[in-house]
Amino acid sequence: MSVYLIGTLDTKGREVAFVRDLLSGYGIQTQVIDAGSLQPPDIVPDISREAVFHAAGTTFEAVQLKGDRGVAVTLAAEGVANLIRDLNAQGKVQGVLGLGGSAGTTIATAAMRALPIGVPKLMVSTLASGQTRPYVGDKDILLLNSVVDLIGINRISREVLGQAARAMAGMVTLPHPAPVAAERPLIAATMFGVTTACITKAKELLEAAGYEVLVFHATGNGGQAMESLIAEGLIAGVLDITTTELADELVGGTLTAGPTRLTAGGLHGVPQVISVGALDMVNFGPRETVPTKFAARKFHVHNSNVTLMRTTPEENRLLGLEIARKAAASTGPVAIILPLQGVSAIDKTGQSFDDPQAREALYDAIRQNHGAVELIEMNNHINDPDFAAAAANKLLEFLQVPARS
Repeated sequence: MSVYLIGTLDTKGREVAFVRDLLSGYGIQTQVIDAGSLQPPDIVPDISREAVFHAAGTTFEAVQLKGDRGVAVTLAAEGVANLIRDLNAQGKVQGVLGLGGSAGTTIATAAMRALPIGVPKLMVSTLASGQTRPYVGDKDILLLNSVVDLIGINRISREVLGQAARAMAGMVTLPHPAPVAAERPLIAATMFGVTTACITKAKELLEAAGYEVLVFHATGNGGQAMESLIAEGLIAGVLDITTTELADELVGGTLTAGPTRLTAGGLHGVPQVISVGALDMVNFGPRETVPTKFAARKFHVHNSNVTLMRTTPEENRLLGLEIARKAAASTGPVAIILPLQGVSAIDKTGQSFDDPQAREALYDAIRQNHGAVELIEMNNHINDPDFAAAAANKLLEFLQVPARS
């Protein structure tokens, strides 16, 4: 097995060689992948750029003739992802370490996202202190801020690249924790701060029934990660209490999980209990970053970095329709459970987002479109213990486990 070093060797060859030599000094075998497309590489790679572009279904010569840097980066990213995926399937990947700016980060992290969780992944990047979600996605990628541009070896880059080599060496050489003798089946649950009480109670009941509960924070990345693990066959059941990411996708908030949210469980026949947690809100950053087209809407400033916007009755109608239709398409057991007294900590009597009309629009759309899916309506708030218990016990029923209280 080897640690694969990915870089554009026409611009980052010396830096890749520096890290390669450090890792070799720690007794770690390395393989260098050249993802460059401009000048000849500064060092001789183990896997050439020709092989990278061949893995993307094209040739290096064709990429050069096109003369489009953006196309070259896209194809290189596709090529390294395909190569690393295949090498990992052969049991050859011990870890992946990438170096780069915007192009190098795009390319190397594409390879990292092609790997399963648990394989060490480290990206030294000039972009590590900015908006990193497009590069990390739903995988366990470690980002190290390069501080300075990766042009040559100097007193700053030497230290940063040395840290990267030591970190990777530690990840691939230190022993992993001993496996638990009898792993419990996994249940995925979704939570937001405003639905914490519900999930805390439900988690307690599910764990008492013998399950391990993975809680995903519904911040876009959390929902994506959960959908990926369901698709990989790792999840026995889903308690999707907090579907708020659907609102951000619909309205244009910052925490969307994309259009495929709430589809993996149904597609793969995994038992699901679905609710409407935090569909009263769309998420934005600081108040001044909210688009001006929403100026007349109702807002709740959660803190200096998070502004919540109340969803309207029409938006709630569309969200209810989406939930009902996605649930109805499920190939496994599924139920929708509705908390009639409010969907979040700030959607109840006396709170800033209390809106019975919006809730009713949400519920009516579900009632009219859920088809054969079981619909449970409870005269509770989402954070009431009785609601949490009912949701957990319905999932246990699907999993053929006796109810808990």
